[in-house]
Amino acid sequence: MERVAEWAGRHWKMVVLVTWLLLSAWFIVQRWGPLQAFALPDTDDNLRMAQVRAWMAGQDWYDLRQYRFNPPAGADIHWSRLVDLPLAALITIGRWFMTGAAAERMAVAVAPLLPYLVLLFGLALLARRLIAPGAFLASLLAAYFAASMNGMFMPLRIDHHGWQLAFLILAMAGLADPKRARGGATTGIATALSLSVGLEMLIYLAIAGAAQVMMWVDDAGQRRRIAAYGVGVAGGTGLGYLLFASTANRLPVCDALSPVWLSDAVLGGALLLVLAWLSPPTWTRRLLLAAAAGGVVALFHALAWPQCLSRLEGVSPEVQELWLDNVREARPIYKHSWRIMAVMATMPVIGLIGWGLLAWMARGNRDLLRRTAAVGVTALAAALLLLWQTRAGPAAQALAITGCAGLVWTLAPKLFGKYGIPGALATAAVILVGSGATVPVLLGFIGEEAPTAAGKKVNRANNLCPSLAAMRPVARQPKGTVFTFVDLAPRIISVTHHSSIAGPYHRNDEAIGDVMKAFRGTPEQAREIISRYRADYLLICPDMSQATVFRANAPKGFYIQLERGRVPAWLKPVDLGKDSPLRMWRVVR
Repeated sequence: MERVAEWAGRHWKMVVLVTWLLLSAWFIVQRWGPLQAFALPDTDDNLRMAQVRAWMAGQDWYDLRQYRFNPPAGADIHWSRLVDLPLAALITIGRWFMTGAAAERMAVAVAPLLPYLVLLFGLALLARRLIAPGAFLASLLAAYFAASMNGMFMPLRIDHHGWQLAFLILAMAGLADPKRARGGATTGIATALSLSVGLEMLIYLAIAGAAQVMMWVDDAGQRRRIAAYGVGVAGGTGLGYLLFASTANRLPVCDALSPVWLSDAVLGGALLLVLAWLSPPTWTRRLLLAAAAGGVVALFHALAWPQCLSRLEGVSPEVQELWLDNVREARPIYKHSWRIMAVMATMPVIGLIGWGLLAWMARGNRDLLRRTAAVGVTALAAALLLLWQTRAGPAAQALAITGCAGLVWTLAPKLFGKYGIPGALATAAVILVGSGATVPVLLGFIGEEAPTAAGKKVNRANNLCPSLAAMRPVARQPKGTVFTFVDLAPRIISVTHHSSIAGPYHRNDEAIGDVMKAFRGTPEQAREIISRYRADYLLICPDMSQATVFRANAPKGFYIQLERGRVPAWLKPVDLGKDSPLRMWRVVR
């Protein structure tokens, strides 16, 4: 075992690369059927494909409006072109050898796996820097069982979350780097790249920045780290703004890299350089300077950008109630089923135990303890955020992996080959628990609970309505604008020639609110809203998840009347075939 670990430690880059290739092949095999069906699993994946196609067809680099939502004005999308680059490159290369449709299938299979390689390298660096050279093997094992995290990298999952997770782990690898200037620069650049993609990791990245300042408070010798970090985050964010901020994001918006966060990053970076230059000899004076610098940044943000002191989405209270409060991933983990809680939260909890053990093991090495605590505190924050929103799950699992690896690497050798059969069983238990394998194994024995009759209907509708088979008859209709569910609209623009009204993207809260009110209100109100948006068709998917929200919250609303066959005269049925899960009407003006 020691020889294997020693060999792996020497050839760790090759081991990581081979592991990535094997896992990538396995993930593609698992998703082969959905790949052939072009079954992009999420609204964001479908919109990402539509955005890439629009850019490749000539839309301006800095114009991220989606003109097939609410035409002709279009809908403002707060994303970044950075994630579009690998997809567009893969499609372009694929078209040299295959048809356009095949090139897109190849691209959506490969693109999510590229940030996965970055993530695995980052996890390997974390383990090597905080545990031992060969400990990255335990990290790779734990990564395999991080289901929520891996879901962000599966083929077809082409939205931006995989890249953000990869950049987050790269930032953590910088925190763990014993070479201070290199570590600070790595964290700064990774932070800038993540901000250039989106703000979902902002909390963790802010903690990483604060952790480095506290390193400097504890040890003035860390001034090279905070100086390099300041240059990296300020310069990298500035470059990211110039290259990737859309025209809309040149305004002081709160939900993307804009003048708001650019100015914060530049000011913060400049103050870090001042702190590094001053570096007074006592920790108390360093702490006072750090607190003053933090206060300056906070005061500047509050005075310059007061609109960004509340929730960054900025939707109206009405849309918050009608739409955002019904998004499942925005709910805390304790409001989900026990199975989801077990799958999502077990690894972060085990990881925190491992982080505590690593901190205890490092107590005699002040520098190692600082670096371990910096990453461990970020992992703790991610785990606690699960109590706010389950969308923190993938990051919480990614940040837990090094803690899990530390648990396995520290305890398993103390038991292996000792104490006979009990020791062997204890070793196996440590590996199973520490790697996160326990929950998947146990759930495999328990089996899934049989869904209720209503649950079966919802699952069937969620699978069938967005399928290519269901969408083909819709695509055969003359080109027009389709008024449909917010969650179904991205699929409409991804696989048909039609336009739609609004997808689940908060900058278009007025259109989202109108769609929700149309399905919940009276037929007269629905007609007024549908006519105002000049929609040519109305499309519903009975029993789809969003339909159940209308059914529960507006039992006498327009959607329920359509579902029960009470169709007003201004809607004429469109024949989609007897087996279609969808129902469609042409709007008669």
